Amino acid sequence: MARNITPKEENYSQWYLDVIKAAGLADYAPVRGCMVIRPTGYAIWENIQAKLDAAFKKTGHVNAYFPLLIPDSFFKKEAEHVEGFSPELAVVTHAGGEELEEPFAVRPTSETIIGYMYSKWIQSWRDLPVLINQWCNVMRWEKRPRLFLRTSEFLWQEGHTAHSTAEEAREETLKMLEVYRKTLEEELAVPVIAGEKTAGERFPGAIDTYTCEAMMSDARALQAATSHFLGQNFAKAFEIQFQNQTGELEYCWTTSWGFSTRTIGAVIMVHSDNDGLIIPPRIAPVKAVILPISKDENVAANEILPKAKELSAKLDDELGGMFTKVDTDFHMRPADRFFTHLQKGVPLRLELGEKDLQAGTVRLVRRDTGEKIDVKNENVIETVKKVLDDIQSNLFNRAKDFREANTRDAKSYDEFKEIIEKHGGFVRAYFGGTPEDEVKIREETGATPRCILPGDNKGKCFLTGKDEARLTIFAKAY
Repeated sequence: MARNITPKEENYSQWYLDVIKAAGLADYAPVRGCMVIRPTGYAIWENIQAKLDAAFKKTGHVNAYFPLLIPDSFFKKEAEHVEGFSPELAVVTHAGGEELEEPFAVRPTSETIIGYMYSKWIQSWRDLPVLINQWCNVMRWEKRPRLFLRTSEFLWQEGHTAHSTAEEAREETLKMLEVYRKTLEEELAVPVIAGEKTAGERFPGAIDTYTCEAMMSDARALQAATSHFLGQNFAKAFEIQFQNQTGELEYCWTTSWGFSTRTIGAVIMVHSDNDGLIIPPRIAPVKAVILPISKDENVAANEILPKAKELSAKLDDELGGMFTKVDTDFHMRPADRFFTHLQKGVPLRLELGEKDLQAGTVRLVRRDTGEKIDVKNENVIETVKKVLDDIQSNLFNRAKDFREANTRDAKSYDEFKEIIEKHGGFVRAYFGGTPEDEVKIREETGATPRCILPGDNKGKCFLTGKDEARLTIFAKAY
């Protein structure tokens, strides 16, 4: 157990911050609620971004950029949107030494400004669909900041699309939810439950909101991504109309969907341990670190180092990028060098010492299990690729097993409260209540409905006793 990391069993919040600090992922900025993402943390975000961006483009979306500042009047055009975001808005009232005639909000999200631009660009059914994404920063003034999970400024992508029919817009909403699910599970090794939000948890202004919900290693939930069917609400607010094929004017049907740097917080909390960070290989900035080791620095630098660099070049070529690193900190003890990379979450460590050089072998050490594997030189490339794939699968399966072990069913409100109090985790229950009922549950238990599970499975509501209730996941959440 690392001395610089508080055990998660003692203080989970401090453990989380200690892992971030030890791995050099981020730090608090001088502006309250904001963070500085350090190179390692940003490299993880770049890898996630590359995976998502490729998936977006594969589904026909293109990237654009919209302004950071949004006229205050735009928010007043969509009443539900204002009510939802007003408490979190950062507003600019002065610029150039003068008070502005109209204040500008620093974007909390871009539905309003994009809706305004779409009203100018869309004239005919031939202009549809419009499938645009932007990578940017947003600001939502956060009263209880926590690195990655909740910061006033954060990085994300937000997709915004316009369609000629409700059916096409709904299909888009669910298509992007599936892109998120696949990315979270296959690239981040974070198992998620994809489903619909309840009325009380919907995005302000949306008709339907869909979510990917993940369980952290303290059994709390985290909303990892959302996709929204906005109906014609924003189209009517911003006059996004098109002339259909019969010459009549119609309002567009729109969607929006987002995925942010809070997912890095999910990766930390789902996979890491009391020794430090664990990163799934597919998003790791460094997939394997190679350590030339000798008691004699000259031997390490002149005999073993060239072999290590040669191996690194071959691995990079096979892995399709600069994904390996050669450790040349010969002034440090081997144990300290090992520990440095362990805390940074490097998935695989390759040790190359004098005895290994003589025997024609390399020792592989897995970050996820600590397993040590001695491999012949001729088999190193193939074995490294196989072990990295196995680490990726193991991290996903381990997290999924944890989620399943911490998911329970409740048939009554008393049973529900007992599970939340004694065990936490996810609670499956049939729920057919109102937003007011959701408030009651939250105030009395601290749990909220995370998502309605897909399918037609219906039963009696555990709270109200009403029939035709839908199976819903509840949990305490970040």
